[in-house]
Amino acid sequence: MKKLNLFVAISILFVTVSTSQNYRIQNGIGVFGGVTQFNIDTDDLVTKSESGWLAGLAATVDLPNRWYNLSYTIQLSENKLGVAAIPIGGTQTESIDYKVFTAQIALLGHIKIIKNHLTIDAGPMLQYNSDLDLQDEAKETYLIDGYNTIRADEITGISRFNINGAVGASLGIDKFKLRAQYIYGFTNMLSKLNKANFSEDVDFKGNQSMLVFTAMFVF
Repeated sequence: MKKLNLFVAISILFVTVSTSQNYRIQNGIGVFGGVTQFNIDTDDLVTKSESGWLAGLAATVDLPNRWYNLSYTIQLSENKLGVAAIPIGGTQTESIDYKVFTAQIALLGHIKIIKNHLTIDAGPMLQYNSDLDLQDEAKETYLIDGYNTIRADEITGISRFNINGAVGASLGIDKFKLRAQYIYGFTNMLSKLNKANFSEDVDFKGNQSMLVFTAMFVF
């Protein structure tokens, strides 16, 4: 809630129309939502990308006499991925589902390719996420593929704070835009697992990988 209040305050600050350096700066608020494709890129787990949803707000800063625009965004998403595991005593590998919630704050620059219609977007992103949530409690005792003793319910405690980079493109008109975005995690999302008391040696490394497709209305 504190993060949301901070974002609203920033949005109010930038939603006004002001004059600076002899040119007009037009600002606005964007509301967007769409679908995600989430995964963790790692050599230590066998993962499967799955779909989810995303929604958020953006405070946009349109600089008519510059070659770029800026936006400040906050977005929430629910994402899923599969991890290969084997039932105790079994031989057949299954993909078991996990869910993870993320809250992301980003500062994005938008390079104008076609003024008011097409931009290339890129910028840094700070993320807070939940633990991995195993969707089927009946599979808690499954053994993670590639390990002898690590169970499905023992890999849920991933790192909560991560730093990402986002790159993509936006296409549309002043009040409506379609956006495609790729988000990559620079930090090791699985690093917290290395502090767990597993009976076998581990060195988990994994980086978030997320594709996002959204539609945005600008006011």
